[in-house]
Amino acid sequence: MMDRRTLLGGALAAAVAPLARAEAERHFAPEPSAAWRTFDLTLSVEVVDVQGVTKLWLPLPDLETPYQRTLENSWTGNARIARVQADAARDTRMFYAEFDPATQQPQVSLTTRLQTRNRVVDWSKPGQVHEDPQSLHAALQATEMIPIDGVVHRTALEAVKGVPNDDLERTRAIYRWVVTNAHREPAVRGCGTGDVRTMLETGNLGGKCADLNAVFVGMCRSIGIPARDLYGVRMAPSAFGYRELGANSANLKGAQHCRAEAFLKQYGWVAMDPADVLKVMRQETPDWIKDMAHPVAAPVAKSLFGSWEGNWVGYNRAHDLRLPGQRGAATLPFLMYPQGENASGRFDELAPDTFKYTISAKELTV
Repeated sequence: MMDRRTLLGGALAAAVAPLARAEAERHFAPEPSAAWRTFDLTLSVEVVDVQGVTKLWLPLPDLETPYQRTLENSWTGNARIARVQADAARDTRMFYAEFDPATQQPQVSLTTRLQTRNRVVDWSKPGQVHEDPQSLHAALQATEMIPIDGVVHRTALEAVKGVPNDDLERTRAIYRWVVTNAHREPAVRGCGTGDVRTMLETGNLGGKCADLNAVFVGMCRSIGIPARDLYGVRMAPSAFGYRELGANSANLKGAQHCRAEAFLKQYGWVAMDPADVLKVMRQETPDWIKDMAHPVAAPVAKSLFGSWEGNWVGYNRAHDLRLPGQRGAATLPFLMYPQGENASGRFDELAPDTFKYTISAKELTV
């Protein structure tokens, strides 16, 4: 006779076995491709609280790289002023819209037609790479939220202790340190603020992409490895079946994502994303994965050191921005969400009931 315990044990084993096989078969390995994917990315904003002159600053895909390019921008709405405007000091452009105080319902819709493709480094082909010295200098500087002295420098030295004095291996050691010691914290609003010093001084290394990748960037900079954040948005599901590495193209609110890159002397700017490794470890499966060697996490941890999938577009790399024409002297740590203000003050970009916007993407066959 088979008792109930044996029967349940057998049923459980039968259920777990396919899951284990599925996890073992998970893979994430973007491949280089000459083919570009074309998207129309649309950001639409509607202002409910109308008090005086309304101003909007919208992030604009503004990176021209081997893995991303912009074809055109267009807009519709009832703004009295609408233009692409620059923060020259941060080498960043954004879309600016201003509305007459008499406008009952300020609204604008911005569409960017753009192309992306997978970004993959070929580790088998090192060579001397030349880069603009000003770009490298900028990628070694401290920002308001990302200092490079004190606890940041001490932590980086600890992370690379015993590692050969080689920029590739030292960058790999910092990447592994972040994945091993930090964690994704779903309760953090938006993408976080990127306050690196506070995270390291308090030992609270929970955060989201703008926090976690900022820790990586700050630690790299502190030991002389140029690194920078890139602020953007996911536009489509992942081709590899990872739910957390893709987005619903019809509704991209909450799909904003910060990535990172480091400059390695023999490879140039190389894609990095320890924050997405930690996102998979925390949210991809019902149970929190604590080991980067886990079969679900390992392919992501390996591939996101040197590559990323072309279902994401970058807006900019800027820190400590001043919005052109803004009230007051406060700076933004980064521009990844729509920004706005009127006579009542600055809008809360993370409060959809008072500052309504939608983001969507449509992939085109061209």
